[in-house]
Amino acid sequence: MIQKYPISIQDFEKLRSENFVYVDKTQFAFQLADIGGSYFLSRPRRFGKSLFLSTLACIFEGKKKLFENTFIYDKWDWKQRFPIIRISFSNIGHQELGLEQAIRKRLLNIYSEHELEAESYSISQLFKELIALLHKKYNQKVAVLIDEYDKPIIDHLSDEEIPIAVANQKTLKIFYSILKDADPHLKLVFITGVSKFTQVSIFSDLNNLYDLTIEPSFGGICGITDEELNQYFPKEIEKFNADKIKEWYDGYTWNLETYVYNPFSLLNFFRAQKFKNFWFNTGTPTFLIEIAKRKKIYEIESVKVLESDLDSFDVNNLKLLPILFQTGYLTFKGLNAPRNIYTLAYPNKEVKQSFLESLSKIYISSEEKSATVIALQIEEALIERDTERLKETINTLFASVPYDLWKKDNEHFYHAILHLTFKMMGIYTQSEVHSSRGRMDALVQLDNAIYAFEFKLDKTAEIAIQQIKDKGYLEPFRNENKPLIAIGVNFSTEMKAVEEILVEEV
Repeated sequence: MIQKYPISIQDFEKLRSENFVYVDKTQFAFQLADIGGSYFLSRPRRFGKSLFLSTLACIFEGKKKLFENTFIYDKWDWKQRFPIIRISFSNIGHQELGLEQAIRKRLLNIYSEHELEAESYSISQLFKELIALLHKKYNQKVAVLIDEYDKPIIDHLSDEEIPIAVANQKTLKIFYSILKDADPHLKLVFITGVSKFTQVSIFSDLNNLYDLTIEPSFGGICGITDEELNQYFPKEIEKFNADKIKEWYDGYTWNLETYVYNPFSLLNFFRAQKFKNFWFNTGTPTFLIEIAKRKKIYEIESVKVLESDLDSFDVNNLKLLPILFQTGYLTFKGLNAPRNIYTLAYPNKEVKQSFLESLSKIYISSEEKSATVIALQIEEALIERDTERLKETINTLFASVPYDLWKKDNEHFYHAILHLTFKMMGIYTQSEVHSSRGRMDALVQLDNAIYAFEFKLDKTAEIAIQQIKDKGYLEPFRNENKPLIAIGVNFSTEMKAVEEILVEEV
């Protein structure tokens, strides 16, 4: 029997009733539903947050039949029925109606569904009274399930729309403020989103909201672990290269203990049977690239941040690294526990390759060739030891950069373009490699040789070659039994081109 992959299916009842494969996450749902309380979870888009909320809704609605052969089936009292207020900010029409009117319309629809009369007009009072009325009518506490709580903000983070984001943030703060006093009427509050706005900016009045984002015991609440991969997809693992699947789509972690595959990419790969970028192309926010350009950030691998910075999502002062972590473009790679400093890096090949390509478009705007093609041509020129072709190809990198940008900030563009291009040459390429005696600009390891690059700006290629020799950049590779090649490149800012390249075996 061919497995039915639940790609983009966010409705638990549809998934179960139509026999799609389901990776059982009900152990997490049971823990939350049984204990109750108020919780927040941040995860990247298309990681299963909406499906998890749908799962919770079906539990509270007592739909026992849907849960056969799951963890929760014989543990939950299915005779219980809890009223639910479920709001997904991805489909309430906040852009068409305006956020306040969209919330009001959704709340009034819930009033109507339960044959209740609304007396207030403000969204906060409508919300507060709805919770109390549902509790009274059904004599059961209310489950409040909020999906994509932050979408009315992150949809408006381009420079020209920041005022809309700020206004929507204020509206949401007012809306959520009633939840604290409504606690006697609440069974569970579960709020999900991509970003983690500071407690003060959104949830300042909801001080009992427990953040599960980096909670160790909830590391596998979304995504697919190695254990789950082997349990639910054994035929796929037999058919495909497991190590390559891991390289492309695994690597996400929020606790440095549990590592998960991107479920959207993994399932799309099983369907397409081809390694490619699935997740990144589904909607990478343009504001991320805009921030990177504005802040002149092009190296985001193995960067360090304070744990407190990871909660930072200030509309008026957007910080790129915390946002990249929250949105899934970076993940944990290490922790200095005494100082609460995390090391962040790309989770896998899919994200690294795609994000480098997006960053390169900031700096490399050739209409004829992409940065990926140029990187490949550099590799071919190295293999063929074709110095003139190498010079011509590197010059292609700089030809499309407007003169005004070079005049304003030539050194930044120079280093950014070279760094991104050499990073895109693949797994055997390192950029800005540190050694005990200094830092070389790029190291390229190919089957035929190992190449050390040193780039100079308005100096000479001879100086670059001599630095490689003096610093001994290639000495650690003497035992590789390959030719060791030093390549010195001098770039002229006046000509906006490579003036000279020297190649020497050392």
